[in-house]
Amino acid sequence: GIVMVLSASAPSALAESGKTYTYASRQLLAAILGTVIMFIISKIDYRFYKKFYWPAYFVSTGILLLVLVPGLGIDANNATRWIQIPIFGQFQPSELSKIGLIIFFAGYLADHQDEMKSFWKGFVKPLCFLIPPVAILFFVQNHLSVSIVIGAVACIMIIMAGARLLYFIASGAVAGVVGVMGFIVLQATGKGGFRIERMISFLDPWEDATGVGWQAVQSLYAIGSGGLFGVGLGESKQKYLYIPEPHNDFIFSILAEELGFVGCVIVIILFGIFIWRGTLISMKAPDMFGSLLAIGITSLIGIQAIINIGVVTSSIPNTGMPLPFFSYGG
Repeated sequence: GIVMVLSASAPSALAESGKTYTYASRQLLAAILGTVIMFIISKIDYRFYKKFYWPAYFVSTGILLLVLVPGLGIDANNATRWIQIPIFGQFQPSELSKIGLIIFFAGYLADHQDEMKSFWKGFVKPLCFLIPPVAILFFVQNHLSVSIVIGAVACIMIIMAGARLLYFIASGAVAGVVGVMGFIVLQATGKGGFRIERMISFLDPWEDATGVGWQAVQSLYAIGSGGLFGVGLGESKQKYLYIPEPHNDFIFSILAEELGFVGCVIVIILFGIFIWRGTLISMKAPDMFGSLLAIGITSLIGIQAIINIGVVTSSIPNTGMPLPFFSYGG
């Protein structure tokens, strides 16, 4: 991941700061810090977190509103998702919210596992806890991608806790029909903003190849250029300011160009192993809380990886989603 950040970010870093190592050095520092924190946290008994699952919920929801604090929140690309922290720089509060909400749902569902077969207590009520954080993410931060991830992770945890799958299938079918109808109406009325444009661009990126479809088209050029074994590490052409910020959400396309189909398969297999091992840990956990905590964290990484690779390969509509362990950002 750090090697790919170095390769993908070099032209952008050189253009912005005059140094090719700017982004890679920050990512390396974050990786070292993250490894130290990971080691420290691994020494804490996970059952300790269960005592604080309600505070975790309120803190995880509340910190999302920090972006509204004058002088703290940062506007970028028609969204307010970042806060400026002295010394540490920019930070997305939603990154902490993801973990906090996983702890909350693991604790809540473990304490109410005998209610999970009930439609109201085991399906509707747990999903109601998603409404405040998702509403803030969508309406305040304009952060649809994280809303989707948090919602998907929560649903997986609720299903694993024992809720009936039929409830999710039925509600998902209804939501799908409503979504399609809404898309048709918004497209017909010319409303819906950039998200409708992204949907239309997803269906045919080359219709507006120099506008909304630019990123998708350039990504596909990079992937196609990679072939079976790639053009070689560091030899990407699309990273030279063709793909906007190639070290972020679209780093997988640079990886595909430089390391080819084989490199992509290796990375996908690595994520597959991560998901498999996380699921195994969840299955072997001695209690419900540990099991749900493990499957929640595993789902968080897995869903983000699936969405990112889906977007980069133009398999799903474009949405801002970093690739875990690869995308720049710490």
